[in-house]
Order: sequence, then C-alpha cells, then structure tokens
Amino acid sequence: MEQAAARRERPPATAGIPELTPSQIVRQLDRYIVGQTEAKRCVAIALRNRYRRRLVGSAIRDEILPNNIIMIGPTGVGKTEIARRLARLAGAPFLKVEATKFTEVGYVGRDVESLVRDLVEIGVNMVREEMAARVAAQARRHVERRLLALLLPPRARRHARPPDAVAPSLFGAACGEGDDDGGGGDAREAHGGEPLAECRREPLRRQLREGLLEDHEVEIDIEADPSPALFEPASPSALGAMERDLPEHLQALLPTGRRRRKMTLGEARRLLLQRETGKLVDMDKVVEVALERVQHSGIVFIDEIDKIAFPGAGAGPEVSRRGVQRDLLPVIEGCRVATRYGLVKTDYILFIAAGSFHACKPADLIPELQGRFPIRVELAALGERDLARILTEPENALLKQYAALLATEGVALRFSGDAVTEIAAIAARINEQSESIGARRLHTVLTTLLEEILFEVPEACLGEIRVDAAMVRRRLHNVLEDADLSRYIL
Repeated sequence: MEQAAARRERPPATAGIPELTPSQIVRQLDRYIVGQTEAKRCVAIALRNRYRRRLVGSAIRDEILPNNIIMIGPTGVGKTEIARRLARLAGAPFLKVEATKFTEVGYVGRDVESLVRDLVEIGVNMVREEMAARVAAQARRHVERRLLALLLPPRARRHARPPDAVAPSLFGAACGEGDDDGGGGDAREAHGGEPLAECRREPLRRQLREGLLEDHEVEIDIEADPSPALFEPASPSALGAMERDLPEHLQALLPTGRRRRKMTLGEARRLLLQRETGKLVDMDKVVEVALERVQHSGIVFIDEIDKIAFPGAGAGPEVSRRGVQRDLLPVIEGCRVATRYGLVKTDYILFIAAGSFHACKPADLIPELQGRFPIRVELAALGERDLARILTEPENALLKQYAALLATEGVALRFSGDAVTEIAAIAARINEQSESIGARRLHTVLTTLLEEILFEVPEACLGEIRVDAAMVRRRLHNVLEDADLSRYIL
C-alpha cells in the first residue's frame, strides 16, 4: 500500500528517468567510453538513486539529497564524456561550465547563479522540442492548408477555370494578389462564399507533397520584430541575467507590426511550420514541465574546479577565486535562484565537478565546498592499450567516423590491426614527451595521418584505401623525428 501511494506521489519531472539498473547503466556507458569503471559505477549509482528517490514516500523524499561527485584525473580521460552520456541516458537537462568563467560577486564577470539560469533555458528548449515533435503532424497539416490558400487566393477561387488550367493561373495570382496576407487563408476561404472544389485543390496538394513547388515564389505576411539595437544593454557582462530578459520584456510592450515579404514556397513552409508549431505548443505547460525536470533531474558539470583551489592563504586573484567557491556553496547546497521562468530550487540538482589537480589537491578547496562533494573518484591516465581500444571499440570511434566520411565519396577506408597499434603507440609517445592531452591526441594524430587522403580523395577516384603500419610510420615520420612536436601536433 505504501509503495503504491509513493508511486502516485512521485515527482512528474523524474518520470522520464529510465528504470535501468546500475550494471545496465555501466554497460550503456561502455558503448562510448573505454575504461574508467570506477567513475562509471559512481555515476550509475547516482542515477539509480534518483529513480529510487521517486519511489519512496513523500514524508522522507524531500530529505533525500543527491550525493555530488568530484572526478579527479588528467585531461582527455573521459570526465566530461561520462557526465554528458549520463545526462543523455537519463533524458535530463545537462550543462557543462568551467569554474574559471565565474567571479565573486562584486567583480566583473558572470555570477555563479547564471549556471542555474542557463540550465533552465536548456530544460525549456528540451521540453519545447519534445512537445513540438508530438504536434508535428498536426502542424504540417495546418501548414499545407495555409500554403494552398497562398497558391489559390479568394479572387482566383471566384473565377471558374478548367481544372487543367488551375495551376498556371493560380501561380500568377499568388504572386500578384495584394489582398492575401498568407495568414488567414482558411477564414477567407469560408468567407469567399464558394468552397473550393476538391478537383481544383487536389492537383496543388499533390504537387506540394511531391515538392514540385518548393522554388515557386509567394508573398507572405511576417511579424516585424523591433530592432534589437534599440534595446541592447550597455554592459552585458555587468548586467548578468538582464542581458537576456530585458530586451524580451521591453519588446513585449510594443505593438506587433506586420510586413509582406517575398520568399520561395520552401522558405514559407519552414516559416509557417515554426509559427503553427508555436501555436500548438502550450508554453505554460512547457515551463511547468521544464522547471520540474530541471529541479529533480538536472545535471551540472563544473569543469576545471581545481583552478579555483589554492593551497594556504593568499592574496590578489586568489581572493576572488576563493570568493567563487563561497558563491558556489549555496547553489550546490541548495537555494532558490530567480530565473525568467520563476524561482528554481537547486536542492536536488546533481553537481559533478572535475579537475586534474596537478598543482593542488581537493583538500585545498574550502572545507564547506569539500563537504558538498562527498564522493570522490580518480580516473586513470590512458595508456597505449586504452588508446588502441578507443580507436575501434566505441560506437562513435574515430576510425568509424573517418570511414563514414569517406564512404560519402564512394571510398572504403580500412585500417589494419598493426596500423591501429602504431597510431596508439605514436599518440602515447607524444603524450609522454610533451603535454599529455589524453585521448584528444588521437584527433590530432589522425588529422595529420589522413590529411593528404582527405584532400585528394574527391579527384583521385579511389575505391578502397588500406592503412597499414608502414603508411602510418611514413606519414608521421617527420613528426616523430622533430624535437618540437608541438609545431606539428598541437
């Protein structure tokens, strides 16, 4: 009985969280990320706990807060990708920010509460797109009727013409008629007194659906927006959230103007589809669902958090960066942030922080902030074997991406096993000899390796290209021999 009651009281925002077990979540992450099992297990448990939370009774549900996570590891080992894939798996609003972009209140720069406002914008856009997809078929039907009204204005309907002469005569009328605004075709059709016969409408409808009229020029009324230059804030960085909200609020007070504009029927279709979709989507419902989803399933990834940590006491820029930590504290702990859509509670937003911590350690963060990240997980640096797996195993592996790109040119790109091993060995060697950037090194190595192929393929008419270890060594010989590797790779 208690479980049934709990299910009836579950928050609507988290209803979209997939009911995956932690092991299933890890297997999903394994499809795109190599290694880092400990970090995957931590985020899988965090996601599963959100599902568990919505099943418990309402009396204790509000007391269950997420355990925020701090990831420690060098760049390019998968910290950001783990958080991004987790959010996509959960269907949750996700925001990635760098801690260094924020400044303490009173300094020039962005305040930390802007990350909540940005997360809400992402949530609203996500829900709006979902609801737009649900009404897409209905919106397309409305657009089709509007386009038929554009092509066959009332004056043309009142003059009887033989069916085989409908299309040419209507085209001339559509471009020259001045009493059709493209916005009230259905109403005027009824007002015209004489309904349009199906034998005259169907030829146009068929041509519209087959895309034969996309380049035809029509006139349509569009809303004339006031010039944004009149409302541009003088100092966007200082005004913070007002840089987005103030212009919209001022524009809402102005009368809406309309102007006629000539465009192709394809452009008119896109414009009308956007307009009709906007009419069918209930924005009040969008905001309601988005706020619930952000508050109960939102994920914020704060990268480079080690850049605002300093050992010992300091002065100068360290003061401001310690101030950023103090400003982050209430947001992570749980507070209410004012947004353009209303107050947003941050109590149940999951925060995942990450940093390399080369010059400092997590203990150098202020103690209060350390306590808000109770789970710490270390990600291992990537070795040669890991890089070789990254090249081939994930569903979005780099070699698969390049093969798909060249397949569009009719070329089959194939890598031998020894070529994959050689590419990984070269990337690992460069990471050791210069600044290590982890798996991102593979992007630069492959770009150098395939540069000549990607340039010549359109004109070379090659059916298949096989890359082996000898080709890899030959193409990357100059890079390996030169001591200043950064000139070639970075």
